[in-house]
Amino acid sequence: MAPPPTSDDAGLVARTPQGDNAQPLTISEISALLKRTVEDRFGFVRLRGELSGVKRAASGHFYCALKDEGAVIDGVMWKGNATRMNFRAEDGLEVIATGKLTTYPGRSKYQIVIDSLELAGEGALLALLEKTRSRLAAEGLFDAGRKRALPYLPQVIGVVTSPTGAVIRDILHRLADRFPSHVLVWPVLVQGQGAAEQVAAAVRGFSAIAPGGPVPRPDVVIVARGGGSIEDLWSFNEEVVVRAIAECTIPVISAVGHETDTTLADYAADRRAPTPTAAAEMAVPVRADLALTLADFAARQRRAVYRPVELGRERLAARVRMMPRPENLLQPQAQRLDDLSERLRRALGDRSARGRERLAGVAARLSPSLLSRSAAEAQRRLDRARLSPTLIERPLRQGTDRLAALTRVMSQLHPEKPLERGYAIVRDAGGKALTTRAEAAGEAALTLQFRDGTLAAMPAGHAPTAPPPPAAPPRKRAAPRSATQDDLFS
Repeated sequence: MAPPPTSDDAGLVARTPQGDNAQPLTISEISALLKRTVEDRFGFVRLRGELSGVKRAASGHFYCALKDEGAVIDGVMWKGNATRMNFRAEDGLEVIATGKLTTYPGRSKYQIVIDSLELAGEGALLALLEKTRSRLAAEGLFDAGRKRALPYLPQVIGVVTSPTGAVIRDILHRLADRFPSHVLVWPVLVQGQGAAEQVAAAVRGFSAIAPGGPVPRPDVVIVARGGGSIEDLWSFNEEVVVRAIAECTIPVISAVGHETDTTLADYAADRRAPTPTAAAEMAVPVRADLALTLADFAARQRRAVYRPVELGRERLAARVRMMPRPENLLQPQAQRLDDLSERLRRALGDRSARGRERLAGVAARLSPSLLSRSAAEAQRRLDRARLSPTLIERPLRQGTDRLAALTRVMSQLHPEKPLERGYAIVRDAGGKALTTRAEAAGEAALTLQFRDGTLAAMPAGHAPTAPPPPAAPPRKRAAPRSATQDDLFS
């Protein structure tokens, strides 16, 4: 290849030097050559650096930059690989990116096409965990004021865990020992790709069950997993799981890992259990202890009911001991009764003796001649007595005068007497006399009785109706008895 032309050889029009067979390349050609060279040389690389400028496009592709103290390289992860990331990438995280280097001709830049992205050690993982915890805590998802109390005796318990692990067997065994309950298991992955989405969907699914439906709604939900490393438990640190637990309308117990393991799900749950077995113990009481407590309450209730009776019996027995014996109370009265009986017997005997003495004296004075003389005298007095008509006429005259006076008063007080002076009587359809305006306004038809007959009337606001039949004329009262009629009872 000929040496490059010097400035003295430069002209206005490009000429190929003699003996030079190198044709000028286009930009696209040199970009393609560079791309092929870089991809052939760096077809597989692992880069460690700090994430910067993290961005997820609407298409689902993931864009970022990896940097260290002295250099920066752009990175891109296509949608298929980006959906398989096990953590949420954020600025400042130290990661290890695996992929291949390539160039982007549109900007004359080289970049790494990332196949997988991993956190660079536990330190980076813990830094991401703390950053996520601080951000969610600032939103109030971990506030103590939003924690709900667990039901004392849940009828249905929902469990979100793997159906094949030892966790579900431990929970069921512990529930059977303490208080057998209806358990609904929502099987999910508890580790690896897609585990966080399944756990969140299970929690939201339990929360969405309507009460009274074909599937019973749980009273409490247990989110459980066995122990493991921080990578194994990372699904329960995902934001989607934390938000699902915080938004659940059912009290949630988090039982992830062992006692020393702590996840963000523990902060969001209403109660944290150190182990899945402890979660079962929190969910239900001990049936035997509950039965003993109920029996103790029943015994105390019986004692409380019988205690007043026992106290009353004791007080009654004490008062009975203090009272005198009935026979002692009756002895004076019995003695007095005997005394009065003896006095009565003697008094009756004396009275009988005196009566016999008086009868003997009277009998001596009674004789047949005396009785005959008294009867003859009474007969003579009877013969001399005569009945005078005045004795009968005077009471009869007095009774007649009283009856005439009552007749005059009755005629003046008769209810139809005012009709002769121009008044009228208002009657309803049944002939009852009405005395107030309110009674007349409530009737559909009225009858006005005058001295010489009746007239139909209708209150205002009522449709006219057929007039009622005329009222029967008042019955004439019986004439008083003649003053000359004899009345032996006047």
